[in-house]
Amino acid sequence: MPITHQHDVLIIGGGAAGLSLALRVADKCSVAIITKGPSKDGSTYYAQGGMSAVLSDDDSFGSHIEDTINVGGTLSNEKTVKFVIEHGPENIRWMQELGVPFSSETFNSGKRELHLTREGGHTHRRVVHAADATGKAMSDTLENHARHHDNISFFEHHIAVDLITTEKQGYGDLSNSCIGAYILNKQSNRVETFQARFVVLATGGASKVYLYTSNPDGSTGDGIAMAWRAGCSVSNMEFNQFHPTCLYHPEAKSFLISEAIRGEGGKLLLPDGKQFMHKFDERGELAPRDIVARAIDHEMKRLGAPCVYLDISHRSPAFIASHFPTIHERCLKFGIDITKEPIPVVPAAHYTCGGVNTDLSGKTEITNLYAIGETAHTGLHGSNRMASNSLLECLVFSQSTANDILSLIDKPHHSQQISNWDESRVTDSDEDVVISHNWDELRRFMWDYVGIVRTNKRLERAMHRVSLLQHEIDEYYSNFRISSDLIELRNLTLVAELIIRSAMSRKESRGLHFSLDYPEADESTMARDTVLRPQQKSNKEKIKIIK
Repeated sequence: MPITHQHDVLIIGGGAAGLSLALRVADKCSVAIITKGPSKDGSTYYAQGGMSAVLSDDDSFGSHIEDTINVGGTLSNEKTVKFVIEHGPENIRWMQELGVPFSSETFNSGKRELHLTREGGHTHRRVVHAADATGKAMSDTLENHARHHDNISFFEHHIAVDLITTEKQGYGDLSNSCIGAYILNKQSNRVETFQARFVVLATGGASKVYLYTSNPDGSTGDGIAMAWRAGCSVSNMEFNQFHPTCLYHPEAKSFLISEAIRGEGGKLLLPDGKQFMHKFDERGELAPRDIVARAIDHEMKRLGAPCVYLDISHRSPAFIASHFPTIHERCLKFGIDITKEPIPVVPAAHYTCGGVNTDLSGKTEITNLYAIGETAHTGLHGSNRMASNSLLECLVFSQSTANDILSLIDKPHHSQQISNWDESRVTDSDEDVVISHNWDELRRFMWDYVGIVRTNKRLERAMHRVSLLQHEIDEYYSNFRISSDLIELRNLTLVAELIIRSAMSRKESRGLHFSLDYPEADESTMARDTVLRPQQKSNKEKIKIIK
């Protein structure tokens, strides 16, 4: 028998954006939270550095706004940046009220205040953190509150297949509305129908499209791909942030070395122990991530070195153990004592700056469909995200989206009939090797051809290969019963195409997109967002998308 679930709000994703939104609407709405694995599998849980906000007397909104726009390569939308930053302090206070154990210190006056650190691109100390495990502290706190709320239901080990819209269901509405999603229950391996008045995509980014990434395995661009197939436009998919410093060790699975280490005086070194960042930027180790990642990539290729090194050992062991306990402990497991020796590091794909276009309430171009967090393109990050602005964006847009949903929840609503998932014409696959082979091929050519440094020829090669993969995957999807691996591969391949198409259209170098064929920025024609729209036409709700 087909299984159907009914809720007011369906949230796909259980990171900071999804959990905080759930808590903000749950007093008036029934909420379903969909997570692909255990709820702690999202990127938020692994975030180390912190969350930026103006919290000290010597800082200002204007300074934070200016820093964000400067790092964003002139593509950050000033209205969005102002909106997010001005709502930062109240969201920090909200998290404190929930009980997040942010690090604090006692000043000479005897008063205890939040400890603020500084990261790349920031001109002031404004990053609030919980030692070096901020994401874990936030996730644990948010989840604990959500688990104890009667109106919130968790559906772990479920993966979204596709959005359900009135257009796909054949309803002749004036506006295309999202009315739910088909969700694969990974334990029963059956697709269930989730119907909801409001659907929120909070699925994170797509960095798993690259061979080396700091992200967990679930960062497969699911929300972006589903929104695109439903008819939403996307922007700035060419801007993929590579975190400069991930632990280089054969047994360390993409372990991130927080930017806060550089903020507290860590120095990047070549294998011979020489510093090099001063040759690339006067800010040295505190330059924005795109500059630092390209500098490391350049030096590794120039020397044929497998990695560079990050050294914080000049600070006292007590300081290191108190400020970076997670990193210290993890490195010790691999035989690296960061109080005495430098850490071997390499760049890795870290953050998707582009995404599904939304307005300041998280609305997409489809009625009752929202996108928040890394899934969305809000205009905050431009061509390069500044450190610790991502958790800020998650909380601020969960707040504005919640306000929008709550303003609509009491309005009259007509429930639409939804067709159940039809798998009557497919069979079980006996060729799963196709999935694993294509998964590996995709991530390797994306790393080689669409990575930190790009060329026209590399992008053309990547587009040719992704087209071949899509043909194979579409055929496989049509003939065999779906699996979690197939869903993720289908989504990743689509997102890869969007990244390549966007990169091919940008004939310049800006922010996170660097081309050897166009090494300079072109302010006359390229100082704009790269917007891609699905070919299918539909009558969408006319909302203003922030540009």
